[in-house]
Amino acid sequence: MSIELLRHGDTGQRSYRGQLDDPLSELGWMQLREATYGRQWDIIITSSMQRCAAFASELASALQVPIQVDTRLVEYHFGDWQGVPIETLAEEQGDALGRFWSDPVRYPPPGGETFEMFAARLSAALDDVVAQYADARVLVVTHGGAIRWLRCRAERRDFGDMAAIDVPHASLHALAWTG
Repeated sequence: MSIELLRHGDTGQRSYRGQLDDPLSELGWMQLREATYGRQWDIIITSSMQRCAAFASELASALQVPIQVDTRLVEYHFGDWQGVPIETLAEEQGDALGRFWSDPVRYPPPGGETFEMFAARLSAALDDVVAQYADARVLVVTHGGAIRWLRCRAERRDFGDMAAIDVPHASLHALAWTG
């Protein structure tokens, strides 16, 4: 089995988008097409958010492989910070932002999803992928926060390391998931 995670492409937005359902920009479509060109998977599993699902649908059709939409793969819910430009958060809530990035488990954004909930839904989604597609090459199209969390878990890294994991738009990440 092989699992690759693909972050959605650019949306033209510059804030924690979280569970705001933004479409891809033209740049985002181009980034994703370039990142996946000439590659092959047996199944594509995608977040239900349009910045993931729209491209995943196009790719599945082009590759003639099945697609599965999984709502558990949506991005982290940033609560009151969702949609607020990072620069504004840094100016107005810099200490809280710093605490969040150093220890997101203890210091979630105000009104944000708990990391226990985030972890539980992502873990369950990947456990199901492994159980259902043990012999397949799987592409999971998801979000930056989800990829960071999954990589920390799979690589046995502290969740405080999430900020240090580079996950550019349309980047691919091999994942060895053992549950």
